[in-house]
Amino acid sequence: MKTDFEIAREASLLPINEIARQTGIPTEALEPYGKYIAKVPYRLIDDERVKKSNLILVTSITPTKSGNGKTTVSVGLALGMNRIGKKTMVALREPSLGPCFGMKGGAAGGGYAQVLPMEKINLHFTGDFHAITSANNMISALLDNYIYQHQDDGFGMKEVLWRRVLDVNDRNLRNIVTGLGGKTDGIVAEGGFDITPASEIMAIFCLAKDEDDLRRRIENVLLGITLEGRPFTVKDLGVAGSIVAILHDAIHPNLVQTTENTPALIHGGPFANIAHGCNSVMATKMAMTFSDYVITEAGFGADLGAEKFFDIKCRKAGIAPKLTVLVATAQALKMHGGVNEKEIKMPNPEGVRRGLANMDKHIANLQAFGQTVVVCLNRFATDTDEELAIVRHHCQQQGIGFAINTAFGEGGKGAEAFARLVVETIENRPSAPLKLMYDDADDIETKVRKIAQNIYGANDVVLKPAARKKLTRIKELGLEHFPVCIAKTQYSFSEDAKAYGLPTNFDITIRDFVINTGSEMIVAVAGDMMRMPGLPKAPQALNIDYINGEITGLSGCTSYSIPNTTGFASNSCRRCDTSTAWGRKSTTRAT
Repeated sequence: MKTDFEIAREASLLPINEIARQTGIPTEALEPYGKYIAKVPYRLIDDERVKKSNLILVTSITPTKSGNGKTTVSVGLALGMNRIGKKTMVALREPSLGPCFGMKGGAAGGGYAQVLPMEKINLHFTGDFHAITSANNMISALLDNYIYQHQDDGFGMKEVLWRRVLDVNDRNLRNIVTGLGGKTDGIVAEGGFDITPASEIMAIFCLAKDEDDLRRRIENVLLGITLEGRPFTVKDLGVAGSIVAILHDAIHPNLVQTTENTPALIHGGPFANIAHGCNSVMATKMAMTFSDYVITEAGFGADLGAEKFFDIKCRKAGIAPKLTVLVATAQALKMHGGVNEKEIKMPNPEGVRRGLANMDKHIANLQAFGQTVVVCLNRFATDTDEELAIVRHHCQQQGIGFAINTAFGEGGKGAEAFARLVVETIENRPSAPLKLMYDDADDIETKVRKIAQNIYGANDVVLKPAARKKLTRIKELGLEHFPVCIAKTQYSFSEDAKAYGLPTNFDITIRDFVINTGSEMIVAVAGDMMRMPGLPKAPQALNIDYINGEITGLSGCTSYSIPNTTGFASNSCRRCDTSTAWGRKSTTRAT
């Protein structure tokens, strides 16, 4: 099979005006970024149309390090829906340079189920991430300057809560000291960096309903506590207007297209393990304004992404999915069934069967929110028919819709049956009204405990002294009505990244709370989770290059099974330096 880049280069892209025309977006309103990308003004959102659209959430079981392919499934489903005559758009998050150059590689789908132009989307795109990074760090610079310039007036900070950000995985920046040097080089202070997708500006960007709401939220950002014990905000700093100006262009959703010219909106990109993991409210509502069906994605497994999608995004935006698609892979099921990670590509039906407990927990969690669930199995090259039959039969026994996705190799054709199942389920068994996991009136500790016990399956929540101290401050500031966003490893229901499957008899330890008064949420940091990731020993950056006028290597390493009429095939992955061969009707991919 051709590589992602070969497929992307050979795709026949339509001018972005034509993509807009297909959806009903007024072409005169577009702000083009070249031939195939455009900003769509958020003012085109129509709340009455939003109410009539069918929203579909794509989430997954607990992923392996290579992921489960949610984006490929999301894009593939959109292709399949349009092939069967349903006006559909997909609304996705923007990729971060951190994982693109770190462990994951690109995040624009794969094979014949991509959003394009993929190299631009994966790299600088329309500059949204740069604007968010600059806005965040401009606040840092202005705050440091304010403290420096007003020290002789008796002003000082007892505690600075605001951190710098960078869209790069850089462990050396987690904890730093600023202001070293001479007197004019600033005041010496401890600080640190988070990755841009974990920043409060990113969360505000993704949750704001319009520019006025953006300004309000930025003004409310808590920067620290003064020597007198008073909260000090961006409004006190007096710079909210300048920060809104930096984000003025970025705030509008980005219109692109798929390999089959299906419209796609890509906007915002918080991670679900360290942030709330959903694309912008404005992009989702824009897609719902101009499409009958909208497919959107929440990051990592359902315990993280889907929970935050419901409890934070849906709570704030007033939207709810008609259906949730739970993506699974035989490889992930085997890992959760106790099979060594190095052996999950080997046939092991019993391992798949044991791993179903992880999938069942995710299904039960989604149903607790009132969601109707369809399981989509993303087929890989090494999957056997016996393994897939086990999953199919298990879903049938529970009355859960089941489909196999082959859109990676076949495009929309490989997702037609999947699309029909989705439409039929929405028409006949749509989700019930959304049931949230906790009430606004619950205190923060109660909210965390409800998530930990009901979603993760924990025995209890243990609060470290620093976390208890922050809880006291949260109460004093009157912020207990905020939703909570738990930062936790994505590889397990527990805080132990190696506790696969369905772990039992564990507690969730909260070591700190981060107060986000602008995005209006409280981030609870569980276990040893870091909000600035590090790089692996062999980062994906080793594979990225610019050769003969083309960018290469923006891919990870995942083998998908796809129909192939050419017979026996073999491919090699440069990243892991392994070669995979298999029989008729299958091939491989590097993702």
